[in-house]
Amino acid sequence: MASVADREPLWVRLFLISIAVVFLVVVLLLPLAAVFAEAFRQGWQAYTEALVEPDAWSALRLTLLVAAIAVPLNLVFGVAAAWAIARFEFRGKSLLVTLIDLPFSVSPVISGLIYVLVYGLHGWFGEWLDARGLQVIFAVPGIVLATVFVTFPFVARELIPLLQEQGSQEEEAALSLGASGWTMFWRVTLPNIRWGLLYGVLLCNARAMGEFGAVSVVSGHIRGETNTLPLHVEILYNEYNFVAAFAVASLLALLALITLVIKTFLEWRHAGELAAARRH
Repeated sequence: MASVADREPLWVRLFLISIAVVFLVVVLLLPLAAVFAEAFRQGWQAYTEALVEPDAWSALRLTLLVAAIAVPLNLVFGVAAAWAIARFEFRGKSLLVTLIDLPFSVSPVISGLIYVLVYGLHGWFGEWLDARGLQVIFAVPGIVLATVFVTFPFVARELIPLLQEQGSQEEEAALSLGASGWTMFWRVTLPNIRWGLLYGVLLCNARAMGEFGAVSVVSGHIRGETNTLPLHVEILYNEYNFVAAFAVASLLALLALITLVIKTFLEWRHAGELAAARRH
């Protein structure tokens, strides 16, 4: 039986497809191509020089360090929160779900400002931290905190509907057969959610490496110390060093492309496993 879309006139289908293609080319493909074209405008040598420059390496190391801290923290939180929400009924459950979605509704700049107001020199705990020689804002801890805040919904939001759809029958069966809680989690729950978990971690990592707004507020823009890759791109661009700016930006664009490929693969594997589970 033909679908509603198949019954539309050919010119209508071609018109809609053309609009979608033009939109993707103008909004996505042309800007992406422009990044790489500008990055290589002065040749391969200028491109590599921009990437091996000490400040660029410092920004890359800091970006990887922040992601290496934020992603595992969000992994643990996301699994725990999703498990609690999908498997238990408790007071405050709806509030917890709302708080998980909070970073989606708050501007990243406001997210960074919150930490400045709490941990900055003139914030709630600023004097206490300064008296003990501890610095959060304009240092790595502040960048990590801001990144954790803007990225913590990704893992939980991928796992909550997945766990709710799967139900708890297999887990209850494992417990009834004498499995411990940890054994049940590692042998039953984790294999069932592994693709959704990887998908959430992938999105979390991509956002952590590409975050600009919140990190910009708390970093202090100290070149070679507290600049991540997105902040380093901004500085280079403001200095009219366009080739270097686009060269560093191409690393982030390449990350986005790799993320897209892995995301497509994970969606395909996850959809295949769900289809196989429904057939059985």
